[in-house]
Amino acid sequence: MGALAPALALAECAPAQVDIRGDFGTARFTVEIADDDAERAQGLMFRESLPSGQGMLFVYPAAGPASFWMKNTLIPLDMIFVGPDGVIDTVHSNAVPGDLTPIRGGDDILAVLEIKGGLATAIGIAPGDEMRHPAFGDAAEWSCSDQGGGQ
Repeated sequence: MGALAPALALAECAPAQVDIRGDFGTARFTVEIADDDAERAQGLMFRESLPSGQGMLFVYPAAGPASFWMKNTLIPLDMIFVGPDGVIDTVHSNAVPGDLTPIRGGDDILAVLEIKGGLATAIGIAPGDEMRHPAFGDAAEWSCSDQGGGQ
């Protein structure tokens, strides 16, 4: 299944995927989870490609300030910064490979989704859209217990 998925296919909620809903409809990505210091430090460094329907979800133990850079990253990435309520705070498109400039995502960030560069804009993912993943718990705007596909 590609990144864009019909609402009926979004019935399940699993750790290896994220769903995003917004004015564009819904999108699903298969994700690798980076939820400890070593995994978050490695991220997508040295990867030569990233398929459109895949990404990496960085999950922090508590919400706080988040900033990324592109050291040793070979491919352009979109970074989607998400608050503890599962609502997208910031979308940074097409981060430049190898750039050491910090990319700030916000002050109350629980997770960051990295996907193929340019894809967030192509799909229409924007601040205010909602992400569904078990990391956000049942208090999220679009929780795993809410199986509805529409916004």
